[in-house]
Formats: sequence, structure tokens, C-alpha cells
Amino acid sequence: MATYLYRLGRFAFRRRRLVAALWLALLLAAGAGAATLSGPTSNAFSIPGTESSRALDVIEDKLGSAGDVATARVVFRANEDLQAAEPKSAVEAAVAALAQAPQVASVADPYQAGTVSQDGRTAYATVTYSVGAGDVTHEAKEALFAAGDSAKSAGLEVEYGGDATQEASHSGATEVMGVLVAAVVLAITFGSLVAAGLPLLTAVVGVGLGLCGVQIATGFFGLSSSTSALALMLGLAVGIDYALFILTRYRAELANGHDGEEAAGRAVGTAGSAVVFAGLTVVIALGALFVVGIPFLTAMGVAAAGTVAAAVVIALTLLPAVLGFAGGKVLPKRARAKHEAGHVPFGETWGRAVVKARGPVLALAVVGLGVVALPLTDLRMALPDDSTAAPESTQRKAYDQLSAGFGAGFNGPLVLVVEAPAGQATAAAQQAKTGLAQLEDVVAVTDPAANPADDTALMTLVPGSGPSSEATQDLVQDIRDRATALTGSADAELMVTGTTALNIDVSQKLNDALIPYLAVVVGLAFLLLMLVFRSILVPLKATLGFLLSVAATFGAVVAVFQWGWLSGVFGIETTGPIVSLMPILLIGILFGLAMDYEVFLVAGMHEAYAHGARPDAAVVAGMRNGSRVVTAAALIMISVFFGFLLADDAIIKSLGFAFAAGVAIDAFVVRMTIVPAVLSLLGDKAWWLPRWLDRALPNVDVEGAKLAEQLQPAGARRELVDA
Repeated sequence: MATYLYRLGRFAFRRRRLVAALWLALLLAAGAGAATLSGPTSNAFSIPGTESSRALDVIEDKLGSAGDVATARVVFRANEDLQAAEPKSAVEAAVAALAQAPQVASVADPYQAGTVSQDGRTAYATVTYSVGAGDVTHEAKEALFAAGDSAKSAGLEVEYGGDATQEASHSGATEVMGVLVAAVVLAITFGSLVAAGLPLLTAVVGVGLGLCGVQIATGFFGLSSSTSALALMLGLAVGIDYALFILTRYRAELANGHDGEEAAGRAVGTAGSAVVFAGLTVVIALGALFVVGIPFLTAMGVAAAGTVAAAVVIALTLLPAVLGFAGGKVLPKRARAKHEAGHVPFGETWGRAVVKARGPVLALAVVGLGVVALPLTDLRMALPDDSTAAPESTQRKAYDQLSAGFGAGFNGPLVLVVEAPAGQATAAAQQAKTGLAQLEDVVAVTDPAANPADDTALMTLVPGSGPSSEATQDLVQDIRDRATALTGSADAELMVTGTTALNIDVSQKLNDALIPYLAVVVGLAFLLLMLVFRSILVPLKATLGFLLSVAATFGAVVAVFQWGWLSGVFGIETTGPIVSLMPILLIGILFGLAMDYEVFLVAGMHEAYAHGARPDAAVVAGMRNGSRVVTAAALIMISVFFGFLLADDAIIKSLGFAFAAGVAIDAFVVRMTIVPAVLSLLGDKAWWLPRWLDRALPNVDVEGAKLAEQLQPAGARRELVDA
């Protein structure tokens, strides 16, 4: 592979105008496709095959209406009794205007539906649309707000909730902040503005292609509104990092006296090989999300994987082409010797210190991460709802007002579907209603409404607790466990659905898939690293370190987002259960990034050991040559991810923090501290592989050692041995 990539790098450098023109044409074509083929995104989550999804299918089949249509709640609040003439007239006028808004199928008048609180100060109208949440147009939402706001003229407070009011998340200045910090890190690392700008340029091209691809896909598939944000977050980070690795090697080859074309070929053939492997691990980890069995999560993984794949291809082709245009400007203005007299790189100093005190350093690092991981024992997961919205948002205000006026459960009513033989649904539902009213945490159950054939009936149950509370989850499970007893008939089936039940089912599915997915990822890590480093203990150490990183990251996320520790520092306005899809995504993405750092550090150690260095000297050599670029890459990743803490969306905010914390823990504590300490303790045993297994495994030359021997057979790696 290294030889092929060497030729590819030279070709791209030599034919740079052609390569740049092809990438520009591809980017323009993708932009045109995104502008003409894109469709809406959705915040709705569902899983085919779950009880809540099956119940929605029954509603559509037997009652002739889609069960997943969008809804909105318009909450009216006054300082006086809403039954008084003036406020009542204002509310009724607003309800009439709501009924005329685009895409609205029906509006439940609060005075006729009985949705006025006992104190008479809070009321809400439920607006039902004829389309799903993702298909509600911007004009329809504006009409909703305009109609409801008409009641403000009478002195009423009006707030809005429900999935129909949600807008796609806009990250605003988040990516700009991350790019600015990345630019500073790159400028310090390279000492050249041109060199700092090239990774940013290629990363932006990759992200642009990835986002255009996501927009095109929305025209054909239903994608989550978080899909683009995930692709942007990850694509920007890895795009910069992959270019950073190759550019660093290119500058080193120039400093060794090679011309531009030869330096580009060598950089792509050596560092590019590691980039291919690193990118492949991320792509496989994201693609493996299909084992979870959740369509929207699989789509998010595929979209992010496509963006990462684009970043890899761009780093291997467009970057060497751009290097051809930049020429010698990628070097500092005042070129100097690679190492000044008497200067010892920090990576070497750190490596020697870790090797010298390997036992205490290892114990301190493991115990410290164990302490950070302790909050993981209290991990609670749920999907976000209006209770997790920003306190100043209308959705959060509507949620709080409904909770104060009616109880938290009114924000997440459960829809009960009773399916029975013709003529028996009403009776079965009526008996179920009697039993449901006796259950703990049930506030109210409506009378059943059956279809003409009386084989399907609907009821609405209002819990006493909020949609994401453990009490509501327990209630849903209790109803399902007692379904047959509640209806009093084995021929009648009672199912629970609605937004709250859908979210509970999705969260449970994600929880159940966490361990199998982790097993797939860890098993993959072990096999890939065994291929790369021809060792049993090195991949075992790497996978155990990855598990430690994951545990500590989860602990940090629970402490900040669930317990509220340091929430003010990170701008966290509300605390609560962790977003259910975060652990799965964190495992997949952190796995890929952890393997990046593992490869770029340990590859240098392995190469030095293979050429005669003693174990400790090999560890120090790998730290000397790899720590600078890994540190810069990790700081860039952290800055890009931390920038997403500025986003309003709870999912994006928590993902940004989790990824940033995970990279910091894995790069600086696990890879640059625990890894050299463990390898030093293991000594020669670290690189042991049974002979029969060595013969059976293919030789994946990720380090490009064979290419280096072909191009520079004498004295090419003397520095690695003299540590």
C-alpha cells in the first residue's frame, strides 16, 4: 500500500492543476445537487418493530389517520381567570386563527376540551397537523406563532411546545470558533501561516462535500436533524488532523533535502498509510452502527463515515496537489536546523520521565481515571424533550407553564391503543380504563374512542411525572406487563404509544445495543492492531486503554450534564438524563480517534524496536518523533469539539463535550502516559507474537517501513535507534 500511495502522492503533486480542477468540479456538482435535491430533516425518533411503532401502524390502518403527525401545544397564561369574558374571547379568537393556519388538520379548543387548569390561569390548545414534524413548513410555523400571539393583545402570555415548533439546529459560531482555535494551534506548530492554512482548506473542502452529500440524501431518505451536525463536527476534526499528519511528514522530507515531488510522494506513502488505516477504523466503527438496529442512527453513522472517507481521500490527493502550489512557503520564513544544539524535544523529555517512573505514573493515571469514571454508576439516559430546551426558549417556557398548571405528565401523555375482534374494542378499552386508573402515577385516562367497526379504540393517559422521568418509564413498562389483565381478554391487545413511549422505546433499544456494539468495536480494535504491530500485548493494552477512556469520559459527562458539576463553566443551562444516542456515538468515534493516536505514537516505537533499539529506547524514540504531532492533533480535535458547546441543541452540546473530553483523556492520559509506561514495563514481551500467527497474518505495512528501505536503504533510521 505504501508504494502505491507514494506514486499517488507524486502524481497529485506533479499534476496538481488537474487534481485541483477535478476536486473543484466535484464540489460544485455536490453543491448543485444539495440545492436542488435536498429535503426536510426531522427530530422524531422511531424504531420499526417496537410496540410503540406497531401501535402507530394500527392507528393508521384502522383509524385512517397517521399516528406520527406533528402536533403543537399553544399555552395561554393570565394573571386572572381565563374564563372571564376578555381573556376567553382572546383565546377563542386565537384558536379560530390557528385552525386556519397552513397544514393544520384540527385544533382542540381548551374550553371545549377541558384543558383549562383548576386555578383558571393556564390553558392550552392542541394543534394537530396533517403532516409529520419534518414536513411542517417554515410558513406554517410562522402562521402558528402569529395566530397564537394574537392573544397577547389581551395581556395573555403565549408560549409554544411540541414537535411542530422545533427548528433544525443551527450551530452558529461553533464551527467558526473551532476553526479559529485550530488555526492558532497549526500556526504555532508549523511556524508558517501558509502551512497552517492548508489543513484548514482541505478540511473545509471535505466537510463541504460531506454536508452536500447529507443534504442530497435528505431528498431520498428521512434523516435526523443532527446528522449534518455530526458530519460537520467529525469531518472538520479528522480533516484537519489527517492533513496535519501528512503535512508534518512532508516538511520533514523537505528538510532532509528532497525536492517537492519526492517529498510529497514520501509523505503520502508513509504518513498517508497511517492516515488510511486511521480513517478506515473510524469508518468501520461508524458503519458498525447498523448492529444497533436503529435506522436513524445508522443513517447518522453512514453520513459521518462518508465525510471521514472524503477527508482521507482529500488528504491523499488534494493536499499534495495544494502543496505543489504552495512550494517552499510551507516552511518557516527563517529555516533552521531540525534540532538546535542542546535542544531536547518535549516529547523526548516526557517519554524519559514516564519510562523512569513507569510504575508510579501508571498507577496514578489508572487510579485517576477510575475516580473520574465513578459517576458512570449513576448514568441515566433518555431522549431530549422540551424540558431540556434552553430556559429562555418558548418550548421550555411552555413546558414549565403546563407543569405548573396541570402537572408534569401533561407534557408527555401516553396514547393507548386497544385492538380486539370486531365489536369488542370499546368494552375491552373500558375495562382497561378502570384498571389503569388504579395504577400508581396515573392522573387521568380519557374515555375510549373506537372506529366504526369497533375493533380498535384509543385512549389518552396522563402520567403524574414528566416524559423523561424514571416514574413514567416504569409506568409504561407496568402497563405493558399487565396488558392482558387490564383488557380482561386474551383476544384484545393493549399497546402504548405516543411521543413519550416512542422515546422510551428508542432509549431502551440503545441501552440494549450498547454492550454488543462495544464488543464489536473492541474486537475490531484488537484485530486491527494485531495486524499492524504484529503483537498480542500491544493491541490488548490499546483496547483496555480505550475502555478506560470511555469509562472516564462517561463519568465526566454524567458529572457535568446530569449532576450539574461545573455546568456554569461549560454553559450548561439545564441538567437531566444523558441523551440516549450519545454513548453509542461516543464509543464509535472515540474508538477511531484513539486508534489514530495509538498508531502514530506506537508505530514509531515499533519501527525503532524493529531496527535494533532496546525497549525503553524505542519508547522514547516514538515519543520524541510522534508526541508533537499527536499533541497538535488532539488540541485541534478538542478545540473543534468544544466549539459545539456553544450550540443550542442539547444533543450537539452534549456530543461536543463528550468528544472533547474523550479526546483529551485518551490522547494525553492514555496514549501519551499509560501507553509508554506499560510498554516500558513489558519490555521485549510487548512485541511478542507466536510464530504460527505471524505466518498466518498478512503484513500490513502501515508505517511504510518497506517503502523507506527501498527509497533510502542506508542510515535512514539511525536516529530512531540512537535514543
